[in-house]
Amino acid sequence: MGRDEGGEAGRRALGEFLRAVRGRLAPAEFALAAGPRRRTPGLRREEAAALCGISPTWYTWIEQGRTVAVSPKTLGDMAAGLRLTPAERAYLFQLAGKVDPLAGEPSGQADGEALDVLVRSVSTPAYVLGRNWDALSWNLPAARLFEDWLGKRASAGTGLAGPNLLRYVFVHPGAPDLIVDWESRAYRLVAEYRADSAAFRENPDHQQLLAELRAESRVFDAAWRSQTVLAREGGLRSFRDARRAISHYRQFTLRIANARDLKLIILVPA
Repeated sequence: MGRDEGGEAGRRALGEFLRAVRGRLAPAEFALAAGPRRRTPGLRREEAAALCGISPTWYTWIEQGRTVAVSPKTLGDMAAGLRLTPAERAYLFQLAGKVDPLAGEPSGQADGEALDVLVRSVSTPAYVLGRNWDALSWNLPAARLFEDWLGKRASAGTGLAGPNLLRYVFVHPGAPDLIVDWESRAYRLVAEYRADSAAFRENPDHQQLLAELRAESRVFDAAWRSQTVLAREGGLRSFRDARRAISHYRQFTLRIANARDLKLIILVPA
């Protein structure tokens, strides 16, 4: 394979995709007159270029695969101008080999009722975490295991703003008793959250949560300042109940396909 053969193939695929998109867009959808001289369906290149906010020559070069210098901003303008779906936008950036600056934005809306049905169908502890690790849905085994977080006592006299996993682990006085090897697990949790939240680090809700936790928890503040980054992985998790008996689980973390900000956590007895 030649040195640029892979890049050339990507540019060619990008051009073919743009031509296909342009060909299936109806001029009427953009308030453009069909005109008697249109020989093929879809938009003309100059029309597509105008919608994307770039010159016809530049658009033609991109569609013909004659340039490698397509910036993320230009790709974003093209996605907006051609009214690409989220999946088509992601594909566009993949073909161009660029990182989408909006990749951290919510990619879809999950059906809350469907999530509840899914979680309740699991016989072992299971719960769904949102972008900032708020619990959005959980089943009865999870409520029993995490009684102070998801159970009946979760909102009684704890001072917590909501069923947020980080607030529970670092602020609730009962968390160190429940979670075996609490400090080690807590440090790892912060490293996982750092990796998980990088794409939306400027989000106001994220910033507020960080400020609250750093002010209220010495351990969280130290862990956050350590700059440690870890992927959220499964593995053995151990919990201690009120009778001091220890139970072991293997944790699995699954992403929700149509709402990539959400995670389904399932704990299977080990």
